[in-house]
Amino acid sequence: MLRDIGLFDPLRWQRVWPYMPNYIQGLGTTLVLSIAALLLATAIGIIAGVMRLSKRPYVSAIATVYVEVIRNTPLLVQLFIVYFGFAPLWKGNSFLPMAVGLSMFAGAYVAEIVRAGIQSISKGQTEAALSCGLTSAQAMMLVVLPQALRRIAPALAGQFISLIKDSSLVAVFGYTELTFAARKVTAATFLGLHPYMLAAVFYLLLCYPLSLVVRAIERRTRRIG
Repeated sequence: MLRDIGLFDPLRWQRVWPYMPNYIQGLGTTLVLSIAALLLATAIGIIAGVMRLSKRPYVSAIATVYVEVIRNTPLLVQLFIVYFGFAPLWKGNSFLPMAVGLSMFAGAYVAEIVRAGIQSISKGQTEAALSCGLTSAQAMMLVVLPQALRRIAPALAGQFISLIKDSSLVAVFGYTELTFAARKVTAATFLGLHPYMLAAVFYLLLCYPLSLVVRAIERRTRRIG
């Protein structure tokens, strides 16, 4: 079977190697897009996570609606809405809608991670901060949230790995990242397997070291805890 599909056929792989610069460019674009989306998703997630725990019902309701809507609809559909539905905002820029769409999606999951992290902190921490003269907002930002972020660091790192893999969907919009590079190579070489196999290898080389970092953070967090 492997012989039929030519997985180990050197002649077919030789047709793919000349397009290695396309993969390198796509890898760089994937990293830039993922990092930008992660930074924005982290900010969105922290705000939404804190809002979900607000004692004001309308504040909590806004965050809850956002989280539930995003988590219960497909990412690809969300990207279509952001890219085409708000097209006048982007003015032909393809990076912004992709980064916004991915960050809105990941932000909902980060919000749940942040909420769980905050709830894992003893209420005594907040009470002690309030007894020292801090306001509720100061207690959250200066005492509770830093401790929560340390506990949820492994989960946030894992979310970054998921975000890198989710970024492959932007190839549907013609954005030149790693998966789209494989599509271009497939079109040029008429090979259906080898270009995507090489893209998978690049994703593996990118994500596997990050998964090792996540494990190291988890071990360190357990020791500190």
